[in-house]
Amino acid sequence: MNGPPGAKGLRFVVEKAGRIIAVGPNGRKSTFLDIRSRVVHDGERGLLSVAFPPDYAQSRLFYVYYTDKRGDLVIAEFKRSANDPRRAKQKSGRRVIRIKHRLNANHNGGQLQFGPDGYLYFATGDGGSGGDPDENAQNIDVLLGKLIRIDPRKSGSQPYTVPADNPFVNAPGRDEIYAYGLRNPYRFSFDRLDGHLAIGDVGQDTWEEVEYLTDAAAKGVNFGWDAYEGLGPFDSTDASPFPLGPGTLTFPIHQYKHEDGNCAITGGYVSHDPKTPALDGRYLYADFCKSQIRSLIPDESGATDDKPVPGLPTYGGISSFGQDSKGRIYFTDLQSGGVYEIARRG
Repeated sequence: MNGPPGAKGLRFVVEKAGRIIAVGPNGRKSTFLDIRSRVVHDGERGLLSVAFPPDYAQSRLFYVYYTDKRGDLVIAEFKRSANDPRRAKQKSGRRVIRIKHRLNANHNGGQLQFGPDGYLYFATGDGGSGGDPDENAQNIDVLLGKLIRIDPRKSGSQPYTVPADNPFVNAPGRDEIYAYGLRNPYRFSFDRLDGHLAIGDVGQDTWEEVEYLTDAAAKGVNFGWDAYEGLGPFDSTDASPFPLGPGTLTFPIHQYKHEDGNCAITGGYVSHDPKTPALDGRYLYADFCKSQIRSLIPDESGATDDKPVPGLPTYGGISSFGQDSKGRIYFTDLQSGGVYEIARRG
């Protein structure tokens, strides 16, 4: 779910099968974009997110992340109608980048976000299966298991360009990579006030984790998978050998175990909603299986005060969090099909 500046109060809800629904302030719903014919949506695949650039009000451009009929990861650009903010121009679609992901249906990543620097960031999974058998996450010559940073606008014959200060420009490794060593960073976000990056990286057998650092500090770092899971070495004969690659090894600020019904983190946002002052500055997240919304105080040296958000019920499959232009936090639930706003009672 996304509610960007320049959208005249509209919020946009992404459906896994390939539609985006525009929802007005009065709750009126209409189809904004329908690309179901392009999308495969079995298991973890589907239309996974939408992002709007800072100049959306003027450019009318927006970007979607989906898995195509072959299972590949696709970022595509579309344009909104000039006359109707509730409608995208279906025929305006342009593929920005496609990353091969055909061997396994899981670990597709899925998040698009424009960073505080105005560039498009997206996070890819390690290619799937279990334990990263192809060692993609530690391989800086492939785009799987990575945080990617690009300028998605077409430039001449180039479908996108790479910022000159990306860490592997003019060095070994793919220019598009901003950070690496991720397993399935399904959801990540930027703090709307200070630009900190928060990644919920889905774990393997034991640990789910939250990475938290400034955007600048994330440049070129190695988050450790599949040499590490959470704070410790990954217990597998297939783990990546030491020493690791050139990036500075960076550990999560928070981890939690696969117990009490937990299975996969759904990363969220640092809240700055003036209507929920008790949550100000706290990072909200959930686990897909347990579906209990929790919050913690994030800090680069480690998280503190991790606890359930009081007053919120447990849901059946929290798949995503979203934020609108006023800083309100929402979440989506696959079991009910609902989109919910987190608000103070009374």
